[in-house]
Order: sequence, then structure tokens, then C-alpha cells
Amino acid sequence: MTTSTLPAAPIVSVKPVEIPADGRPAPLRARVTAPLAGSRLPVVVLSHGNGWSMDGYAPLAEHWAGEGFAVVQPTHLDSRSLGLGHEHPQLPDVWRWRIADLVAVIDQLPDVVAAVPGLAGRVDVDRVAVAGHSWGAQTAGALLGAGVLSVDGRDVERFADPRVRAGVLLAAAGTGDTLTPFAAERLPFMRPDYASMGTPTLVVAGDADRSALSTRGPDWFTDAYHLGAGADALLTLTGGEHSLGGVVGHEVAETTDASPARVALVQRATTAWLRTRLGVEADAWPTVVAELGEGADDVGHLAVR
Repeated sequence: MTTSTLPAAPIVSVKPVEIPADGRPAPLRARVTAPLAGSRLPVVVLSHGNGWSMDGYAPLAEHWAGEGFAVVQPTHLDSRSLGLGHEHPQLPDVWRWRIADLVAVIDQLPDVVAAVPGLAGRVDVDRVAVAGHSWGAQTAGALLGAGVLSVDGRDVERFADPRVRAGVLLAAAGTGDTLTPFAAERLPFMRPDYASMGTPTLVVAGDADRSALSTRGPDWFTDAYHLGAGADALLTLTGGEHSLGGVVGHEVAETTDASPARVALVQRATTAWLRTRLGVEADAWPTVVAELGEGADDVGHLAVR
């Protein structure tokens, strides 16, 4: 297994790109990263985890851009860079704002990519995927069709976006029936209903990822695969914790399981998945499935259906 590498092709990254968003307590800003060459580039909208911003996730965003994708990273309202704090009156509904951020990006994709010199006209706005890590995975999952259950479990809200053709969920929260008392009180929206998630989705989890938000073990992070109607594949990283080897960034404090090999496997698998699901290269994903299915990589393993 090779370690994570520099982008395969020269890329350009521009920030901040401001995106109109009515009623938001802070401007919606994003980073756009894309290859310097190429046309009909598919789009990946990447949602960050709690507290992060458009400045995180370079191992994913830069790698995907180097492989021929235009990557848009909005900064959500919970970002530490905004300093709104948990007492802000609109923060209890931040999960709704997060979903609205992704929708706003997709709504205005032509203008968003046009903010990058030389990118206008080179992006295929009809080939869109969403991806997210941790809280960002729940955000992205909503556009893939996962509902959000009410606290009593009787009602569900749905936000599926038919413009989204594929998804990648990294360390996605499981179902809410095993939330710890703290999580149930402070994060009552953390109740995804994956049964309605019908868009093709790759789920990535670590077999050593233990969350303080659930009374279950690492298998909590595999619910999106086992319960999601459209979840076709699960990549489980051996020894992987919540940062999955360091997808948030190189040598950041949150990474407790730093492993270039784990990051490289995530890069390789997610790129192949996206290339096939977005119509770039039909054989990319089957090739990875065949290689991992033959035990070619002991850093992680795949389950597919």
C-alpha cells in the first residue's frame, strides 16, 4: 500500500468565495479547489466536521481535485473560525443551516465555480456528489435521503436532493436510540433515519472509533451502511479512529490515529467510487473492489452489495 501523495495533477484553490444565503447570521463562505486543466469536471461538495472550516480536509479536497474533481468546501456556522459560540440564538438549529449551506452551494454552482479564474465553463454542474466527515457526514447524508427523526421518533424530516448523484460518508453518526444522556440533551437532532437514504453511497468507518455520544462501540458508525437503502459499500479501516488516519489534515491535534496508509486508502477508495458513480471511469470502483476483495490491502477491508 502506498502512502498518501501530492495531488496527481496541478490544482488551484481559491477562498473565500462568498455565496448568497438569506437570513444566515454570518456570510456563507467557501473554498473551491480544482485542477488547472480538464473539462466537464464533476463536483464534490464537502461538509466539514464540528468546529472545522473550509481550511480543513486538505488530504481529501486536494487529492480529489488532483484527480479531476471540483471540490467546494463551505464553512458552516459551528466553525470555530466564526466564533459565534454555542449560546448564539440560531445555533440550536445549526444542523438545519448546515443542510441549507450545501443546498445553497448546489443552487449557485455556476457562480461559485466562476469565482475561480479559468474554471467557468469547465465544470459539469449536473454531476454532483456530496461528502462529509463526522457531523458533516450527517449533513451530507440528509441530501442523500437520510431523514432526521424527531426526539420521540414519531416524525421525520427529509431533505433529499435529486441533483446529488452519489455520496461519501466518513465516520457518520449512527442511529439515535443509543445516544448518551449528554448527546440526547445537547444534540437531539442526531437521529438519522437511514432507511430512506436511497442515493448510492460509500460509507467509511474505523473499527477503533469509539464515540462519547453513543453507548455503542465502533459499529455505531456503520449504521449508514447497514440501514441505508442506497449504501452500496462499507470501507472499514483497521485501527482507524474518528479522524480515519488524518483525513482532517496533516498533523492536526484532532488526529489520534495518524496513519498515512489509512489516509491513502481513503483517498484511493473514495476517488474510485466517485469516478465511477459520477460517470468519469466505469472501471475505477470495480478495480478497487477486486483488489481489496483479494486481500491486497491489510489497512482496511470492503463490504459491498
